[in-house]
Amino acid sequence: MSFFMMISRGIDRLNQTVGQLTTWLILVTTLISAGNAIVRKAFDLSSNALLEVQWYLFAAVFMLGAGYGFLKNSHVRIDFISGMLSPRTRNWIDVGGILLALFPFCLICIYLSWPLFVQAYDTGEMSSNAGGLIRWPVYALVPAGFALLMLQGVSELIKRLSFLMGQGEDVLSSEEAMSDEQKELLALEKLAQEQAQGAR
Repeated sequence: MSFFMMISRGIDRLNQTVGQLTTWLILVTTLISAGNAIVRKAFDLSSNALLEVQWYLFAAVFMLGAGYGFLKNSHVRIDFISGMLSPRTRNWIDVGGILLALFPFCLICIYLSWPLFVQAYDTGEMSSNAGGLIRWPVYALVPAGFALLMLQGVSELIKRLSFLMGQGEDVLSSEEAMSDEQKELLALEKLAQEQAQGAR
């Protein structure tokens, strides 16, 4: 299992790096958007290229950050229900979800989006707006994003199976994997315990 955990850590590092890059893209998008708005209001000038680059960068953040979101366990969970389940049950549910939902969904999306990217690249497809941008880079984000998400699925599957075989920690129970609400609840529980001990 140590070989697979090495693969898992490598995938985690890749998505961690990409995720940190996407946080900078948010700043770049904001600066471009603000600059474009200022130039439009102050000088009555506008650029379709600058408008399009904003949504290109937003698409990059959304698509390339999906794997990072999975790594950080920030995807949607029903905490009320999952909090009542045992760690083994939660991990088995994740294994089933990764194998039966995540992997097929990612493969279908890659399969359907790849021809669009190839066609746009081969034809040099441009935006229909005057002064617009070339389209293939934004089309490339779709298969790239789903590939990163699927890779993170491989990493998470390895971690879940490692825990279920008794050879690794339960990443779903670690504080880093908790949602903000779960962290608040944990802090309140600790505070209540401290107050109860102080009252004795």
